[in-house]
Amino acid sequence: MRVAVMTAGSRGDIAPYTGLAHGLAKAGHRVTVATHGSFGPLVKATGVDFHPLPVDPRAELESGRGRALHDSASGPGKILRLVGMARALVGDMVPPLVEVARANDVLLLSSSLAPLGHAIGQCLGVPTMGVFLQPLHATREFGPSVLGGRSWGPVGNKLAGRMVSGAVDQVFADAVRTTVREVFALPRGTARTAGHRARERHRWPVHHGFSPLVVPRPDDWRSGLTVSGYWWPYDTPDAQLPPHVRQFLDAGPPPVFVGLGSATVPEPRRTTTLVVRALRAAGLRGVLQRGWAGLGTDAGTDRNGTHEDVLTIDEIPHALLFPKMAAVVHHCGAGTTAAGLRAGVPAVPVPIQFDGGFWAARLSTLGVAPDPVPLRRLTSDRLAAALTVATRRPSHARRATELATKLREEDGVAPVLAAIERLAARQ
Repeated sequence: MRVAVMTAGSRGDIAPYTGLAHGLAKAGHRVTVATHGSFGPLVKATGVDFHPLPVDPRAELESGRGRALHDSASGPGKILRLVGMARALVGDMVPPLVEVARANDVLLLSSSLAPLGHAIGQCLGVPTMGVFLQPLHATREFGPSVLGGRSWGPVGNKLAGRMVSGAVDQVFADAVRTTVREVFALPRGTARTAGHRARERHRWPVHHGFSPLVVPRPDDWRSGLTVSGYWWPYDTPDAQLPPHVRQFLDAGPPPVFVGLGSATVPEPRRTTTLVVRALRAAGLRGVLQRGWAGLGTDAGTDRNGTHEDVLTIDEIPHALLFPKMAAVVHHCGAGTTAAGLRAGVPAVPVPIQFDGGFWAARLSTLGVAPDPVPLRRLTSDRLAAALTVATRRPSHARRATELATKLREEDGVAPVLAAIERLAARQ
């Protein structure tokens, strides 16, 4: 079959789908990944087709309205700002998404494009499925993951989950109406069949790219919501660590990785200074990833960004780097959380926004990390204390190793592949 994977967002919203796409292509399907043009090299390395979407997510996060996300201390406040930003951008994605949909037999939709992709699929008569990286359906068991997973009790959690789903629909409302009326010239009421309630009524299938060992499937979820297992980002078979990284690793004991992924911070230099002080106070070497936050010990380094005890790096596959770390300090995005669990090393959660708080709490509950240290409350003393616990409490390393062994036995692609092949058998 011709399969399109549609996703939008930051690198962490794209990389897992490279593994999913590669797995589907390996099984004999013709796969196209539609996402932002800046991620073209990441997708093309898998050998599947690539279709660019407009919008540069990094530029948007570094813009004035993107940096305004830091002005909101609460999860709901950040969500409202993000909704406003996304509504202004999503309309530009309609034409390329329609073009991709016309050329494929089934559409696999990330949560970031689900309402729009589902509407396009309905208009064209092309089957669609959700492929989500977070648990987004309302449940009594925990609060919405994009609000940090805070619990308001069983009834409050369910209500909050439904409210978040409604807010997401509003992001796409104008684009869906435009698609239905102008692109396909269909009746006004057709747009209402693309919303969250309509998808739930028809038990729209959604596969989730995380392990049930990390987030067990909620007991009150309806049928059609599957926890499939992780989709690991695709890395080329010949991928290796750069020589200067190997040299740094060989020069001393395992260091600690520190990276904030695609998150941005208001004061990168101050954050870097704080991190380096914490590493030294804990007696640890460090590998700092610049990322979108712009971390980096530039002053007084050699041309490879190296101090005697700290190395600054750019993008390196987590699967190559993380297993060689004593611990990983990260913002708890879904992808980085998964990579740390796969590597079998302890974590120090530093959640920043959206689902970071949810995954941070999961890491602590699983016993692979100390209590989270949110960025807003981060100090060198608190980080040093958390680093000391993560690297010197044997239970964290033991539990991380045990969980990683089990995760590596799972095949998250297989349930999605089976669902696609059931669709093929019916056509």
